[in-house]
Amino acid sequence: MSGLDPSARTELRQLLPPDRLLSDPADCWTYGYDNSRRHHPPDAVAFPVNHGEVLELVRLCNRYDIPMVPRGRGTGTTGAAVPVRGGLVISTERMTRILRLAPEDRIITVETGISNQAVQSAAGGAGFFWPPDPTSSAYCSIGGNLAYNSAGPRAVKYGTPRENVFGLRAVTGAGEEIRTGVITSKGVVGYDLTRLLIGSEGTLAIITEATLKLTPLPETKRTLQAVYDSIHCAARAVARIMAQPATPCALEFIDGRAIAMIREYSEAKLPAQAGALLMIEVDGPLSAMDAMVSAVRAAASIDGLLSFAAAQDEREAAALWATRKALSPALRKIAPKKINEDVVVPVSRIPELIDGLEKLSRETGVTIVNFGHAGNGNIHVNLLVDPDDPAQMASAAPCLSRVFDLVLALGGTLSGEHGVGLEKRDFVARELDPASMELMRRIKAQFDPRGLLNPDKTLPPPT
Repeated sequence: MSGLDPSARTELRQLLPPDRLLSDPADCWTYGYDNSRRHHPPDAVAFPVNHGEVLELVRLCNRYDIPMVPRGRGTGTTGAAVPVRGGLVISTERMTRILRLAPEDRIITVETGISNQAVQSAAGGAGFFWPPDPTSSAYCSIGGNLAYNSAGPRAVKYGTPRENVFGLRAVTGAGEEIRTGVITSKGVVGYDLTRLLIGSEGTLAIITEATLKLTPLPETKRTLQAVYDSIHCAARAVARIMAQPATPCALEFIDGRAIAMIREYSEAKLPAQAGALLMIEVDGPLSAMDAMVSAVRAAASIDGLLSFAAAQDEREAAALWATRKALSPALRKIAPKKINEDVVVPVSRIPELIDGLEKLSRETGVTIVNFGHAGNGNIHVNLLVDPDDPAQMASAAPCLSRVFDLVLALGGTLSGEHGVGLEKRDFVARELDPASMELMRRIKAQFDPRGLLNPDKTLPPPT
């Protein structure tokens, strides 16, 4: 804690026992990272175990003008949990209690350090689930899910955290404790602070407790795979699938370049002419499943369809998903430090996005591989470059800038669920108008007048 006021260090030691406070630089080092690979060491790391301790830590930081960064499990990819000004990291990883599980009200109230998987296990035991399911669900925290509004594949049918949270308990950057929202499915008193805090990346308040909306587990689920000769055919099929009543609970997409990589690094069997692949899941009552699969198959059956497979059991489903799961290891092998962006465009404009990305790849010499959540237009654009190589980054930087311009020109947005943090902060002005950004800065100042809570994230500094 060498960078902290001596009186602040004394108060921290009085507030937390030694096993819940790190001050040695070597011990603190790990908490300077998140999954963006950016790093800046904090002066100290605190591990509160309840809302009251978070409140006292935030008030202490305000008294001594200490920057503070809330942190879950550090799985974010945009640097939002990196303490760029040092100060105090407030880790919620030990706040893991389930405070209330009420199946009759379809809610579960939890502390926000609990993992997504732990919530799913508890809800599943009562016959329910919480729809958000990011790829890192086995270890990411609910607080991180809320900070980024991270959703995963099921968002196409069930929505994002914003649609699946009733209310929150939080501590503002000024050290005021607030409760937002309700615990009922209807409520319209006051402004919607719940959805304001969700997605704010810990810049307004530290969320300590959340009341989550539960959904009954479906009776059954069926996995489908459709292979097309081009991305244009696949995109048309996506639009047709999303326009009929049997809404998939997952609709994933990979492009032709990704398929070529899968062939090279796995034993996946795909048609030789494959130019795009859709992974589709439908869920619901067992009695309706055959009709739902037939409806999706009919919508997917357009010119350019090369093959369509429907798994009949878990073994066949695993075999179909093996093709998609082979992509990530292949990408890690080719470009372990690739640039991964999660842009979103309207579903109908996915073909234009892919065409534009292919053109950018040719013009810049940067290999671009695309996959993602086709059902809501959330495409992961992967630039296969090494950020440690100045020559590669000299090509990648202007390419990435043009990727963002392309996305905005198509009516899209720069981030679907990975957030803004530091990585995209300086591009935000391309999407938001000046008046909106100024209003957001004033909102930030109301929650955090001293500018101590997760500073320098999400919004670019005023020019």
